[in-house]
Amino acid sequence: MPKAQPTTRDRHTTPQVRPTCAGTDSGLLRAVVAGEARLTGEQALTLYHEMPLLELGRWADRRCRRLHGDSIRSYVIDRNINYTNVCTAHCTFCAFRRDARDADSYTLSTEELLGKIAALSEIGGTQILMQGGMNPELPLDWYLNLLQRIKEAFPHIHVHGFSPPEFMEFVDFFEAPGADLREKLLWVMRRMKDAGLDSIPGGGGEIFARPVRRRIGYDKCGATDWLTVMNVAHELGMFTSATMMFGHIEGIADRIHHMLLVRQWQDKAIADFAAGTDDAAAGGRYKAFISWPFQRQNTPLGRMPEWGRQDGEQGEFPGDVVARVDGDGDDKAHPLFAKRFRLAGSTAYLRTQALSRLVLDNIYSIGSSWVTMGPHLGQVALFFGANDMGSVMMEENVVSAAGTTYCMSEAVLCKLIRGAGFIPAQRDNQYNLLRLHDGPDSPDLRVKDWTTQRVEMVQHGASADLESVELSITATREANSATSS
Repeated sequence: MPKAQPTTRDRHTTPQVRPTCAGTDSGLLRAVVAGEARLTGEQALTLYHEMPLLELGRWADRRCRRLHGDSIRSYVIDRNINYTNVCTAHCTFCAFRRDARDADSYTLSTEELLGKIAALSEIGGTQILMQGGMNPELPLDWYLNLLQRIKEAFPHIHVHGFSPPEFMEFVDFFEAPGADLREKLLWVMRRMKDAGLDSIPGGGGEIFARPVRRRIGYDKCGATDWLTVMNVAHELGMFTSATMMFGHIEGIADRIHHMLLVRQWQDKAIADFAAGTDDAAAGGRYKAFISWPFQRQNTPLGRMPEWGRQDGEQGEFPGDVVARVDGDGDDKAHPLFAKRFRLAGSTAYLRTQALSRLVLDNIYSIGSSWVTMGPHLGQVALFFGANDMGSVMMEENVVSAAGTTYCMSEAVLCKLIRGAGFIPAQRDNQYNLLRLHDGPDSPDLRVKDWTTQRVEMVQHGASADLESVELSITATREANSATSS
C-alpha cells in the first residue's frame, strides 16, 4: 500500500483574546474555530458550565475539522513499556508504584525490553512509549546502554520515553552538573538524545494547580519544573505531548488553568525555537494533548469518601470552592478540600475534552482516551474534538493497576474509526500519515469473522462485543446528525 502524504501541521499565528465577549457568544466561538480568537480562562469556565453538551461538542468538532479535515482520523501502533515499578514518589492516585524491597517490585532487563520491542515490530509497530517509576538504583549508563541497544536492533522504532518527573529525578540521581535546573536538564537530556531518545511523553502532568498537586503528588515535581523539562526538550528540537488526569479533588477551574499553562508554554516554545523560519514544523513543541479521568481502584486517593455520599454534604464541591483559573486557589477555602473526591463520568470527560480542543488553539492533536473510557466513548470522542484514537495499546500497566483499561487490535481500532464515518490512518509520532486505510486490504475490511476480534478489559478480564460497540456509535452519529441540522 502506498504511504499517505504527511499532513500540513502546526501552522500557527497566535490569535487574540476578546475578553469582553461572553464565553457562549457564537461570534467568539466562530472566531475560535477559525483560529482568529482564543478563549480566556473565564470564557472557558463559562463554556464548561453553561453550554449544553452536544452544542459544546459541535463547536469542538468544527475546530477539529478545521485543523484535520472531514475525512481522516488517525491512530498509532506502539507499545507502552513500563520498565520498572520501583519509585521514590508516593502519589496518592497511583496503584503501580512499589518500594524496592517489595516482593512484587521489578526492573526489566535489557533483553526483556528488546523482546517486547521485537514483538511490536513484528505487527508493524513504529513506536514505544517507555516510562517507569523513579528508580534510584538505575545509573545513567543503564539508560544510555538501553537506548543504544534499542536503536542498534530497531532503528525504525521511535523511542518516546521518560516523563518530566523522571527527568527531574535523573538530575538528582545522576548528579548532573550545571548552575541551574535548565543546565542540568540539558546535560542529561543531550546524552539521552544522542543515545537514541527521540521524544518525551507527557506523563506526570496530572493537575498543575499547586493546592491540588501538592496533595495528590507527594514527592513529585511541581508544575514549573514539569513545564521546564518539556521546554528544554523543545529547545533540543524534540516533540512532546501534554497530559491531564482529572476527576479527583480538583475543581473545574483547575482543569482550565492546566490547559492555559500548556498553551502559554507552547506559545513560548514556538516563539523561542521556531521564530524567523518558514518551516511550520521547525523547533520542538507539544504535538498533542490527551486527558483522562482518574481511576480510583486500588489507590490511596480512591479510598477517601466520594463527595455527596455522606450525610449533610451538599452544595458546591470543595475543589470548585478552592479552584481558580489562575491556579492561585486557597486550599483552606473549604474544610473538606482534599478530603473528598468527585469522579468524572462520561459527560464530564466529553465536556473536558471538547473544551481542551477549543482552549488549546496552538496544539495540533487532541487524543481520545478510549484506554480508560472504553471503545464506545472513545469513538464518540471523535465528535468532541479528538482527531486521534491513540494506540492499539499492546501493553499497559500503570492505569490498569488502578482500574479497568482496554486493549484492542488494529482491526478493531480501524473498524471503530470507520464506523464513526472516517477513514482510519496509521500515523507516526509526528502525526505524519503512514498508511491510509481506504481500500479492501485495510485491517478491518480483511476480517471475515469478528468473533475472533475482541475488545479486552485488562483489569477484570472481561470483554466487550464489537457488534454492540458498532450499534452504540451508530445511535450516537444519528443523534449528532439530528442536532446539527
